[in-house]
Amino acid sequence: MSERIPKDAIGGGGAPRKYLGTDAKVCHLVRLADEYFTAAHALLSHARSGDSISSAPMRLCAIHAVEVYLNAFLMFQGINAIEIRGLQHDLARRTELSIEKGMRLTAKTEAHLRRLHDQREYLLVRYGPEIMGESSQLNRIFATLQEVNKKVTSAIYKQPYEQSDPRFKQYW
Repeated sequence: MSERIPKDAIGGGGAPRKYLGTDAKVCHLVRLADEYFTAAHALLSHARSGDSISSAPMRLCAIHAVEVYLNAFLMFQGINAIEIRGLQHDLARRTELSIEKGMRLTAKTEAHLRRLHDQREYLLVRYGPEIMGESSQLNRIFATLQEVNKKVTSAIYKQPYEQSDPRFKQYW
């Protein structure tokens, strides 16, 4: 029961290319991030001590979950999908924007998000098996993932406004 990808989403038929995710809502992004969060935790049992490559799938899911959670938060704060997509995989810029929009992260998590970007860990876990030993500690990755998950979902689901209030933000 999979949904078909519209031809204009992939540039078929000479139509202008419409990027996937442009029409996604905040709730879609949170649900997607939640699935990567769950996958990262499930894959943790496959990581073998002393074998950093065995943790690559888990690391990729965790880092991607963080990115998608931050995307959801930014979209919830009024930044459009095209602007968010322009950030590519820049977790440092997403972190800056999220903080500007009111997210409060611990100093360790903020520093780790910047380190993930500076060390290019997203690319490292995808394409750099020879240097996997230089990646973040697993406990730091999960601490970052947990904190971002908690802060984003709290900001989105626990709004201080009733639906009738003009300050209420629709996320469904």
